[in-house]
Amino acid sequence: MESRIRRKRDGAGTPVRQPEKRAALQPARASTLREVVAPVPFPQEATKVQTVAVTADEAGMRVDRFLEARFPSLSFSHIQRVIRKGELRVDGKRVDAKERLEAGQSVRIPPLRLDAHKTADLTEAEKKTRAFLREMTLYEDDDVLVLNKPMGLSVQGGSGTTRHVDGMLDVMRDKSGQRPRLVHRLDKDTAGCLLVAKTRFAASALTKVFRSREARKIYWALVAGVPKPRQGRISTFLAKETREDESVMRVARHGEEGASHAVTYYAVVETSARELAWVSLKPVTGRTHQLRAHLAHIGHPIVGDPKYFNKENWSLPGGVQNRLHLLARRIAVPHPRGGVIDVTAPLPPHMVQSWNLLGLDIKRYDPILDAPEE
Repeated sequence: MESRIRRKRDGAGTPVRQPEKRAALQPARASTLREVVAPVPFPQEATKVQTVAVTADEAGMRVDRFLEARFPSLSFSHIQRVIRKGELRVDGKRVDAKERLEAGQSVRIPPLRLDAHKTADLTEAEKKTRAFLREMTLYEDDDVLVLNKPMGLSVQGGSGTTRHVDGMLDVMRDKSGQRPRLVHRLDKDTAGCLLVAKTRFAASALTKVFRSREARKIYWALVAGVPKPRQGRISTFLAKETREDESVMRVARHGEEGASHAVTYYAVVETSARELAWVSLKPVTGRTHQLRAHLAHIGHPIVGDPKYFNKENWSLPGGVQNRLHLLARRIAVPHPRGGVIDVTAPLPPHMVQSWNLLGLDIKRYDPILDAPEE
C-alpha cells in the first residue's frame, strides 16, 4: 500500500519530495487497531434512554465523537444539540462536546432521532454532491479519503451554515449506513488537504494519530513583508476572545484561563520585492487559527486575512485578490493498515494567480522540510 500511496503528485504534475522516514511516522500495528472497532448494527428507529460504559478503546475520545461513533446515522447538529442542552450526561454531569472521556465512565444517552438508512437511488442533488466530492478527491482507498477543500467551503455546520463538507459526506454512506467521518478541521477560508476516515476503524486510528501529534502537516502562505530571521519558531499561548460579533484568537500569558500553548515553525521560501513573502509553515500543535494568529503576532499577517491582518495603510499589489492566501499544502500520516499517507494539494486559483503575478516558482525547494518535528 505504501508504494501506491507515495505515487501522489502535486498540482504541477511533479513528484512530491518524500521526507525521510521517522520513528514517529511508524503506524501502530493494524492487528491491534482492528480490536477497537467491533461492528455495531446500524439502528433504524428512534432509541430509548440508555446508559453505557466507556470502553478502554473509547478512552480519550471527545464526547461528540463518542456519540457519532456509537450512532453513525446521527446528524452533527443533533449531536451538538443534545450535548448543549445537557441531555447527555457523563457520570451524572453535564459535559462539553470537546471534553474527553475516560474508560469506565457512565454515559447517559437520551432518546435519539436516527435517520433511516437510505436504500433508494440517490436524488439528483445527491448525485451532484457526490460528483463534487469526487472532483475534490486527491486520494482514496477503502479506509481513507483526502479531499482538496476549496476556499470558502465550511468543514462543519454552524450558525447560518447549511453547506459544508460534513453534511456532504452523508451521500457516501456504506451499505450498513456508516458515513465517512472528519478527523481534523480546516478554517472555512483555508484551502487544501482535508483527511476523512471512511470507516470506524480508520476514524479511531487516525483520531489517535492526531491526538498524539504524529500527523505531519505543511501549509503555504503569502504574507506581508519578509520575516526575520527567515527561518524560525513561534511559541506563544493563545486564548479565544470575542470581539463584537466574531471570535478571534489572541496571544495570552502562560497560566491565563483558557490559554493553550501553540508552536509553529516557519521558513521563507521566496520573496517579492521585500513587500511579500511566500512562507512555509509546520504547526506542531493544532490550535484554532494558530497559523493566522502567529503570523500576525510576528508582524507578518497573511494576505487577505479578514480577522488578523493588522497592517495599517497597506494595500494589495495590483492583481492580487483580497482572499486568504493560506493552503494546507501537504499531509503525511501513518495509514491505519500500514504505510504512510502522504498527499499534496495544488494551489487554489486565487493563489495560482498571485504566484504568477509575483513570479514565484512553485517548484522551489521548501526549507520547512528540514524543520524539527517538535
